[in-house]
Amino acid sequence: MTVAEQVPHAHAQMISGGVAPRLRDIENVLSRIVAALAGGLVLVEGVILLAGIVARYVFHAPLLWSDELASILFTWLALLGAAMAFRRGEHMRMTAVIARVPPAARQFLDLLATALATAFLFLILPAAVELAQEEALMLTPAMEMSGAWRAAALPVGVAVMAIFGVLRLAQAVDRRRAITAALMTIAAVALVGACAPLFAGFGYFNLLIFFVGFVFAMVFGGVPIAFAFGLATFGYVSVATHAPMLVVVSRINEGMGHLILLSVPLFVLLGMMIEMTGMARAMVQFLASLLGHVRGGLSYVLVGAMYLVSGISGAKAADMAAVAPVLFPEMKARGARPGDLVALLAATGAQTETVPPSLVLITLGSVTGISIAALFTGGLLPALVLAVTLCLTVAWRYRREDLSGVVRPSRREIGRAFVVALPALALPFVIRAAVMEGIATATEVSTIGIVYAALVGMLIYRQFSWRQLLPRLVETAVLSGAILFIIGTATAMGWALTQSGFSQTLTKAMAGLSGGAAVFMAVSVLVFIVLGSVLEGIPAIVLFGPLLFPVARQLGIHEVHYAMVAILAMGLGLFAPPFGVGYYAACAIGRVAPDEGMRAIWGYLLALFAGIVLVACVPWISIGFL
Repeated sequence: MTVAEQVPHAHAQMISGGVAPRLRDIENVLSRIVAALAGGLVLVEGVILLAGIVARYVFHAPLLWSDELASILFTWLALLGAAMAFRRGEHMRMTAVIARVPPAARQFLDLLATALATAFLFLILPAAVELAQEEALMLTPAMEMSGAWRAAALPVGVAVMAIFGVLRLAQAVDRRRAITAALMTIAAVALVGACAPLFAGFGYFNLLIFFVGFVFAMVFGGVPIAFAFGLATFGYVSVATHAPMLVVVSRINEGMGHLILLSVPLFVLLGMMIEMTGMARAMVQFLASLLGHVRGGLSYVLVGAMYLVSGISGAKAADMAAVAPVLFPEMKARGARPGDLVALLAATGAQTETVPPSLVLITLGSVTGISIAALFTGGLLPALVLAVTLCLTVAWRYRREDLSGVVRPSRREIGRAFVVALPALALPFVIRAAVMEGIATATEVSTIGIVYAALVGMLIYRQFSWRQLLPRLVETAVLSGAILFIIGTATAMGWALTQSGFSQTLTKAMAGLSGGAAVFMAVSVLVFIVLGSVLEGIPAIVLFGPLLFPVARQLGIHEVHYAMVAILAMGLGLFAPPFGVGYYAACAIGRVAPDEGMRAIWGYLLALFAGIVLVACVPWISIGFL
């Protein structure tokens, strides 16, 4: 099942008569407007960031407003992209359970999922408007523009998504089922609100009820992942805390609009450009000539490629978006199953969390006082250990791959493939050099890659197509919006979890463990895996770093060693289903339904866990080169 098939497209459940054609026309017009704006914003973002690089590096006259304007437009890009993803049904959802129910029941569950997602949008819309009104009172520092220019993106994007949700329900084939789904959603929201006094007395049990029970029920019931996280957070904050909903909405906005995430859509576009210009084909043909005769050959290439590009963009989703379009088409052509591919892609994302220059490492050094240079030095070998465990798993999985029809190429053929692929193979080195030499930041560097890919495609491979550019821009916005909306709601869910006081309780419990450093390290691995799945890396580090690292020091654990174990364990949680946001980002980038990779990923996660245990047991791996 493809991602586009996961949520039935609006037209798949329409009736042909009555008001349906008029509603369809309204939806199509709105969709065209939003798609044009979102695609155009991707192009504008690239131009602004490239202009900033040229002005600063060539003319030595930095554009003080470029980052600010890019940040404002990025928020609009993320929300409009998320709206288009909702209209197209391309928000990630789990279909493993509902795919096994009868067609009639599945149709109802699809409608119920749409109704619940739409309800969430209507529930947060008032707070989104309130946030925009508050932000309107502030001025941006460089351009002195009203904050409303940025803050308005959230209510507009939420409102557009809500309209698409209503239109989808209104055009359902079975009106009775659609009305029933809507009424059940309204009744469920009202029931949770009415039970608020009851929930108030449950204390920490509310965390299990909302963030385990409710999330599990919605995820496996087919509700898109981002909306399941959002609904659980809304419910918990509404009935179990006194926090205003404005805080939740601001966390969603903050999670989606962080400037470092601007690299995500541009690296997504870079991946598409590499594919469109023929660079991907040239690179893969050369790599296949080297390893095509080895069982699982291109899987090893995927592991190595993620290790090399990791840290360039500052965002794991951007790293995956740069690699997957290059390798996935050829790997599929060679018989690899899509689920296996996204499982390995997600695992490599977890594997490379400590490869510098990692934003997580920088954040950890900032909040704990550990030398960032020491963290960068210590991070390379632990990631390499995990790469070895993944490669061993690949070797085991592909040990019976049939290569009887594969002919090993001659050295001349390999040399010819290398010459053809050389301009494409130079791209990762061009990008990394631009960052290391200070030409561009991690956020900006993708624009250099895009320009390089366009020039190579036009002048060398002669496969660049202006006609294909606009659809690629829209696809970039849609995919980026789907990824960023999950990150936004996951950020809000993480905040709701931490404000409950759970972090202090957990820290006290870990500090009081008997058994010394070994037991503390073992429990830390398990705890950070769980924290990584619900908080992501940076929020968990900010929250628990200042609390747990002093405890580790008191027990005699080297701070760099503990940092490597903590980061790798959180990376494992981040890419582990059913809560790990990174896993769903990998599925979105690979255009694969999450349930297709669910079975395949556990073997890779077990391999990563074994590597983490090895890193935890052998401090030299982390501190041997300090």
